[in-house]
Amino acid sequence: MSHKVRVRFAPSPTGPLHIGGVRTALFNYLFAKKHGGDFVLRIEDTDQNRYVKGAEQYIVDALNWCGIPFDEGPGKEGAFGPYRQSERKHLYKQYAEELIQKGKAYYAFDTSEKLAFHRQDHEAKGKTFIYNWHNRLKLDNSLALSEAEVKTRLENGADYVVRFYTPQDQKLDLKDEIRGAIEIDTNVLDDKVLFKSDGMPTYHLANIVDDHLMQITHVIRGEEWLPSLALHQQLYDAFGWNAPTFAHLPLIMKPVGKGKLSKRDGAKMGFPVFPLSWAESIGYKEAGYFPEAVVNFLALLGWNPGTEQELFSLDQLTSSFSLDRVNKSGARFDPDKTKWYNQYYLQEKDVSELAEHFAPILAEKAIEADRSSLSYIQQVVRLIKERATFVSDFWGLSDYFFVAPEHYAEKGVKKQWKEGTPEIMGQLVSLLQKTANFDSEPLEVAVKLWINDQELSFGKVMPPLRLVLVGDMKGPHIFDIMHLLGKDESIRRIERAIAKLG
Repeated sequence: MSHKVRVRFAPSPTGPLHIGGVRTALFNYLFAKKHGGDFVLRIEDTDQNRYVKGAEQYIVDALNWCGIPFDEGPGKEGAFGPYRQSERKHLYKQYAEELIQKGKAYYAFDTSEKLAFHRQDHEAKGKTFIYNWHNRLKLDNSLALSEAEVKTRLENGADYVVRFYTPQDQKLDLKDEIRGAIEIDTNVLDDKVLFKSDGMPTYHLANIVDDHLMQITHVIRGEEWLPSLALHQQLYDAFGWNAPTFAHLPLIMKPVGKGKLSKRDGAKMGFPVFPLSWAESIGYKEAGYFPEAVVNFLALLGWNPGTEQELFSLDQLTSSFSLDRVNKSGARFDPDKTKWYNQYYLQEKDVSELAEHFAPILAEKAIEADRSSLSYIQQVVRLIKERATFVSDFWGLSDYFFVAPEHYAEKGVKKQWKEGTPEIMGQLVSLLQKTANFDSEPLEVAVKLWINDQELSFGKVMPPLRLVLVGDMKGPHIFDIMHLLGKDESIRRIERAIAKLG
């Protein structure tokens, strides 16, 4: 067994990757990187009936977008490939046979009709049918049949499955890094199917063989695999292999009510549950989240650093992460908190990067050339970004920088446009025409001096001025707005309002 830490993320390509899957990948990635190890992607596609075209590429794209790429996997062949289970089919049969030779597994020939009959029969008596020690000698398998009969059936191509032989009356001591010691009574376990006569292994056998051959040292996976831990540990023991260290992550729970987070919760409450869009479901990327925000909020779903710190870069997460600080209980998903994270990362970003994200939105609106230059957009973004959570909020916060208002907010007009206002605004225009320096600070000094000289109140000048420039009582510092709009446009807007509002 290698001493280098090796972890794997092993999703099935049956649809888009749920945000819970992304968190499992993230915790694997953080653990591997902290210990200088390898993060392996393995595609578990043995169930060809459920295979969905495009799902594998989606998984790769999602990990890359999040900034947690794998070191080995499909398209990044390492020394342990191939990395798709369907391309490893030829490997599993010999291991199923090895277990039969060792008396740890057996052939079962029971038809599905027969098993269905037993299930219904048990249900009618208020019991549950379990295929294990208490009935296996009465069923149709190689434990109950003679060697000659088994040989004949196999030679004649009879359908069979290989089942694990679970021992009777034993106590299994299992260990989980997150949940501690777990004791299981083998009498309650069933003899799980490991291999089918169509040459395909079940998940359990393929999983153990692949983890062993790929020298995986730590299996970090979702809580839903906890019931399989007893079988997996027994399989390692049956082969005489060292088992990896197991850690089962808590579930991500719905924002309200009971149960785990689902696609329906997202649709109902209007937040994404997938990293990237898939069919009609919008992803975090397309909803305008930054990958750093997604990684940061996911890391704190089920793990805590033991301090009050909430904001972590990927490097900080890597150095802080440890499995012993992962919680046992489910982590409640909070859509408002995800927005809070995005707002933080948006504020941290350079205005030049934000302007590049904003530019395509403006391009769709056919803004005139001088207002669509990147340097102008950057200046606008600098003034309005602190009120934004997403880049998509920018237009609503800054439209008046690009197009003159057509209408004026009714409430603003009622409150600010008084009897003497048009005259005052007309006088202000005369002042602005004579003002040479239109930078924000000198402009502010000039206007405020004029207000004092005229013995006007600020309330008679500043709010109506904002209304006519912006169209509403919103926006950043008024002189910053005027500086950006420029002298001609500022005057044009005031005159237009005088004409429109009278």
